[in-house]
Amino acid sequence: MTIQQMANVGIVVDDLKAAVAFFIELGMELEGEAEIEGAWADRAVGLDGIRCGVAMMATPDGHGRLELSQYHSPALLPSPRNQPHNILGTHRVMYMVDDIDDTIARLRRHGGELIGEVAQFGENTRLCYFRGPAGIIIGLAEYK
Repeated sequence: MTIQQMANVGIVVDDLKAAVAFFIELGMELEGEAEIEGAWADRAVGLDGIRCGVAMMATPDGHGRLELSQYHSPALLPSPRNQPHNILGTHRVMYMVDDIDDTIARLRRHGGELIGEVAQFGENTRLCYFRGPAGIIIGLAEYK
């Protein structure tokens, strides 16, 4: 058997409202929000006493989804902020955008910061890495 599709990428954040605003500014759409708790959630995740706010974000084409979660219980475990790009684990989520400079300017108003600089890749592609809420690294790529 093979997989049918990738359902979503999940990211834990410390401020769900701010993360939703950041990704809406990027151009994603809020599909829905829910509070998750109960024995089924505890069993699925392997934690006891889960209470978690979740927001499902979708790309405008409807093919990509990002699940943002903010745990109320058990308490969030701290992780170092501003981790370097070469750390083990989740690397980044890459988005294609119409105008990389405009996108950077809009996301900076939500506390985001450019990690390096916008670089030219080949003849038709500009790209950069950008740090968003909860230290999330996203990639931005503009194809002309």
